[in-house]
Amino acid sequence: MPKFKFRKTIIILALVTAAGFLYAATRSEEAPPQYLTAKAERSDIENSVLATGVLQGVRQVDVGAQVSGQLKSLKVALGDEVKKGQWLAEIDPVVLQNSLRQAQVNEEDLIAKKEATAAQLSKAKATYERYLNLLPANAISRQDFETAESDFRVEAANLRSLNAQLKDARIQVETARVNLGYTRIVAPIDGAVVGIVTQEGQTVIAQQLAPVLLKLADLDTMTVKAQVSEADVIHIKQGQEVYFTILGESDKRYYGKLRGIEPAPQNFLETQANNSSRQNTAVFYNALFDVPNPEHKLRISMTAQVRIVLSKASGVLTVPVAALGDKDAEGRFAVRVLDAQGLAQERKVKTSINNNVRVQIDDGLQEGDQVVIGEPSSATATATTTPGAGA
Repeated sequence: MPKFKFRKTIIILALVTAAGFLYAATRSEEAPPQYLTAKAERSDIENSVLATGVLQGVRQVDVGAQVSGQLKSLKVALGDEVKKGQWLAEIDPVVLQNSLRQAQVNEEDLIAKKEATAAQLSKAKATYERYLNLLPANAISRQDFETAESDFRVEAANLRSLNAQLKDARIQVETARVNLGYTRIVAPIDGAVVGIVTQEGQTVIAQQLAPVLLKLADLDTMTVKAQVSEADVIHIKQGQEVYFTILGESDKRYYGKLRGIEPAPQNFLETQANNSSRQNTAVFYNALFDVPNPEHKLRISMTAQVRIVLSKASGVLTVPVAALGDKDAEGRFAVRVLDAQGLAQERKVKTSINNNVRVQIDDGLQEGDQVVIGEPSSATATATTTPGAGA
């Protein structure tokens, strides 16, 4: 009986020992946490401001009429290319031709009156001077002398008045001649006819505002007005690289340099005119840049998806922004890197360009390091990462 109890005790101890070894072996074979990771790798990185823009000709001109009348003829058609000084349209000149003739007649009449008055003045002057010499000898009466003197002064005043009237008449002739010239409307710039507002036969009335007949635009170079939010406008400046794509050709980039930023929001004048204040409305500023358009593929009012480049680098070490942890007082970020056993070890890294998707690593990581971008979860098993390995 004692032998049986001793043997039973030995068996129990052996089983407990075996269970302990089995548990320890099972613990040692458990996989490390399955982090979601990414590899530190070299790539190009760019930080840019996104904006929506509208294309327009680098120069756009509304061609108007400076005189009233009927549009007698249009010399161009929509889409025509024109040169500066080319004849575009004609306002019926008959009324203004008559105005010029009338002004010229008035001028000629005043010239004739001036000549007659000059002759009268010469006669009155001679009489006055003769009487002036006779007066001391009492050869004439005092009354005759005063009459001669008065006639002389009146004729002199009449001549001065006619000279002033003649100057005004010449101004009227010149004005009528200029107005007649305005009936012949010519192109103020080289460009294309992009709009015809007034048709032949219509009557235009030029009172306070010149009525628009045609719209011209220089399409050899296009200007892009990119609407930049007030949050982003403080980061952009003249000379920065900028590029855009258009909706019909999203794989082609058009490049330029930022020419300037308008100092006031695009709706500033409208707001001032309406005496309205800003109330929970988004504020955008126009950033301007030009792009060559030799083939005239780009057209007025096209929409441009614009990127204004703040900074960029090529072939630099980058990781996803999700890998960054807390920032310390020295400006370095905490990043967890997997070691050979698949365990996460914290490192401090120095960063530079950050576009909110990837970030450039200047110091603290090496190419190929696996950085943690997500905590272990049941979903991680279905991800592309493996235990202790990167994506």
